[in-house]
Amino acid sequence: MEVQTFTKSLTFPWYKHYPAGVPHTINAYQYESIVDLFEQSVLEFEFLPAFDCMGTPISFDELDWLSQNFAAYLQQDLGLQPGSRIAIQLPNILQYPIAMIGALRAGLIVVNVNPLYTTREMKHLLADSGADAIVILENFAHKLEKILPDTAIKHIVITEIGDQLGGLKKVLINATVKYFKRMVPYYQLPGAVSFNRALKKGSQRSFQRVTPKGHDTAFLQYTGGTTGVSKAAVLSHANVVANVEQFSAWIGNLLLPGEEIIITALPLYHILALSVNCFTMMKFGVKNVLITNPRDMKGFIKTLKKHPFTIFSGVNTLYNALLNHPDFDGIDFTNLKVSGAGGMAVQKSVAKRWKAKTGVPITEGYGLTETSPVLTFNILKPGKERIGTIGVPIPGTKIKIANEMEEEVPFGIPGEVYAKGPQVMREYWNQPEETENAFTKDGWFKTGDIGIMDEDGFVRIVDRKKEMINVSGFNVYPNEIEDIVSTHKKVLEVGAIGVPDTRSMEAVKIYVVKKDHSLTKEELINYCKENLTTYKVPKHVEFRDELPKSNVGKILRRHLKEDMANEIA
Repeated sequence: MEVQTFTKSLTFPWYKHYPAGVPHTINAYQYESIVDLFEQSVLEFEFLPAFDCMGTPISFDELDWLSQNFAAYLQQDLGLQPGSRIAIQLPNILQYPIAMIGALRAGLIVVNVNPLYTTREMKHLLADSGADAIVILENFAHKLEKILPDTAIKHIVITEIGDQLGGLKKVLINATVKYFKRMVPYYQLPGAVSFNRALKKGSQRSFQRVTPKGHDTAFLQYTGGTTGVSKAAVLSHANVVANVEQFSAWIGNLLLPGEEIIITALPLYHILALSVNCFTMMKFGVKNVLITNPRDMKGFIKTLKKHPFTIFSGVNTLYNALLNHPDFDGIDFTNLKVSGAGGMAVQKSVAKRWKAKTGVPITEGYGLTETSPVLTFNILKPGKERIGTIGVPIPGTKIKIANEMEEEVPFGIPGEVYAKGPQVMREYWNQPEETENAFTKDGWFKTGDIGIMDEDGFVRIVDRKKEMINVSGFNVYPNEIEDIVSTHKKVLEVGAIGVPDTRSMEAVKIYVVKKDHSLTKEELINYCKENLTTYKVPKHVEFRDELPKSNVGKILRRHLKEDMANEIA
């Protein structure tokens, strides 16, 4: 009889897989705060470009004094005290890092707001956070007007997309957005101040330097809400700094300080881009090229052709969209060192095509909003990566796989992923019951993801616990279905959910965006029968022109379920 081997979460030697030079542990207190990290980066990379957007760069030095001016405005003109909450609702434009870093330098807590939120979602987030002020893009100001009485917002700073581009470019872009594309609905917000006016006022004020401590809250980072109502993870300066140090240790040997260029198509208000693309890259003096609208694939590729980028990050849908664009072959990948992915599972067909086209594999990582976010990452050494896994825990992180009784399970057995580390949040904002449910009594954070760990310690995410499909008592994971369907040459995108079924409790339904219009339901189902066990084969197929996605491009199965429920009703 074979003896089952159990994982040893506290003693497992994951470091045996670490690339040469990567430490087993990290100093989570390398910086006193995010502000300290930023100020040291300014000293080291003063005149190098920190960000570039629409062809306009700003140096670390410029970001230093612009963010200081904004901090002074918040302190002196608005009278905001350390610990006050400020919402920022901006896409990837230069105003975001200026406002976000300025707020942190004033000792404020940043509440990141997805610009794509509906008025209902905005109302929930702003009321729940108790934000006193907001920096918002003019395009969304009409939504704020509708819900303002239901929030605690007292101060409004409004900006236009081109405000930091300067000169004629500013005028042309703002005019195009407002008058030609008509992307700014009418609104009335008396007392609101323009972003550039706020910066000018701040430049005339005295900045009072605040020195946040590690335990101070830096962000109220709301979860994506892909499986329910969005709630805020309370992330401290220490949480974020620790994750920066952890990921820096993992990737640092590949980077030449002051010489790298990263493409940031993921929104900076999302925790992945915020921690990895913004703060970690800032530590290395990386030039951060911001993509304001990655859905404009033609403009996106045009930007890629202009910059000899060395680092690229995205989610599966972004990689897939690029690979399927006719202009993709004109991009120069000569300088590319790292292609990182997170947020959702990378489909094998996408990973295979990307590596064949660029010569660089997509290296997957894993984490959550609640973990600042990175918990694991794959091996960056060529040939050592494990495609289809999320790698191993990064330095200072512990992972284990547990069953419903919170007991560790053997290698190869699915269970919920538990995590420990200095990057894990301390609580949910004003949600003591949710906080209690998220942690075990001995301090393990329960991620809600189902994973499997192999005997080498590599972890594979199977799916979200809440999104498993129960077919006649068998667990069916949507990720597996999507991974198979996506390999069909006529499929562009796919989302899988469970729908009620009188005979089997639930049945699998897939929503498909075609790459080839000749694709039929029968053709897809027959393909699935060739590649999946009978009970996993989709019973229902629905074709759509597009699938609902989150702010980072993750397919929202929850919305598909809501659509299905409405159809039944």
